[in-house]
Amino acid sequence: MKGPIRVAFVVHLMQVAGAEILVRETIRRLGDRIRPTIFCLDAVGRIGEELVAEGVDLVCFHRKPGRDWKVSQRVARAIRERDIEVVHAHQYTPFFYSALAKPLRGFRPKVVLTEHGRHYPDRVSPLRRAVNRLVLDRLADSVTACCRFSAQGLSRTDGFAGARIEVIENGIEIERYGPPADKALAKEDVGLEPDRRYLIHVARHHPVKDQATLVRGFAAAVPDLPGVDLLMVGDGPLRAELENLAVDLRVPDRVKFLGIRTDIPELMRAADVFALTSLSEAASLTLLEAMASGLPAIVTEVGGNPEIVRHEHEGLLFPRGDVNGCAGAIRRLFRDPELAANLGAAGRERAADRYQLDRTVEEYYAMYSRLAGRCPS
Repeated sequence: MKGPIRVAFVVHLMQVAGAEILVRETIRRLGDRIRPTIFCLDAVGRIGEELVAEGVDLVCFHRKPGRDWKVSQRVARAIRERDIEVVHAHQYTPFFYSALAKPLRGFRPKVVLTEHGRHYPDRVSPLRRAVNRLVLDRLADSVTACCRFSAQGLSRTDGFAGARIEVIENGIEIERYGPPADKALAKEDVGLEPDRRYLIHVARHHPVKDQATLVRGFAAAVPDLPGVDLLMVGDGPLRAELENLAVDLRVPDRVKFLGIRTDIPELMRAADVFALTSLSEAASLTLLEAMASGLPAIVTEVGGNPEIVRHEHEGLLFPRGDVNGCAGAIRRLFRDPELAANLGAAGRERAADRYQLDRTVEEYYAMYSRLAGRCPS
């Protein structure tokens, strides 16, 4: 067979999140080597609208709440109409509907499951595990995960055959990030005070990110760090609660809630230390971006974080929910600029060596080629 590989990417919706950004960049970077279609189960989303404007084929199924069994029928119909060769489902629910659509198309399309994040706490019912092991695992032609933690969750918790799970690590555009030539000027460029230092956090304000521990840990360290502020970049359902917490802890003037920003590379260059205090995490793109920016990282020792940041090599790790551990790490990095600089430099080197987006995309393309019976071009 010749011509571009016909690939359908299946997601919940094309929002601004790690898996969806990966889909967008895979489509853009592979260009005419694939003929992409995006299947959105629930809604189109902002990134979806961008790609439609660029001419990418997109189908939204507007799934009903609960199990909407007709979705698999509609997915099968869309596969037939486009003669899809490879269906790449990102996360479990998109895979569930994609796998059930496969026998409706005579088992012809190859189906891929890619696991990104995991729920916290990470538990599934015995019935779901049995269905995965006896049915869905057999309908998957390839199973991948973005880190070893996610791969282990698929095997130990969900019941997929562990030996077949391939880890394809996340990647970022390293060239977009990097330490500034002039830190004071970088701060002025994004509206920050050049004579102050900044701890930056970038994530949606959601319970799993546990920003409360970060705010509490920062507040505990504040008396020892008079020239340091915390930048909270992002938005979400917990923002008002976190703003109130900063008031209760008497640090509202030291915690800056910046909302959603489109200048993340510039903010990273202006910051001095990065923090991520999640209860659970897979392979955080913002963590990789911070490392590529040369920032030392303070992260919880959960999920895929220890795979990316090695304690006292690229950053400092502490147990989830440990306010004192968080405060101690913040104090240590801002009191020891030499340590912070060394960890930041090591983080940038590790990101450049291991987490390049082009490598990630090429590994997925090699998989598509193998499944479609093509020679990679």
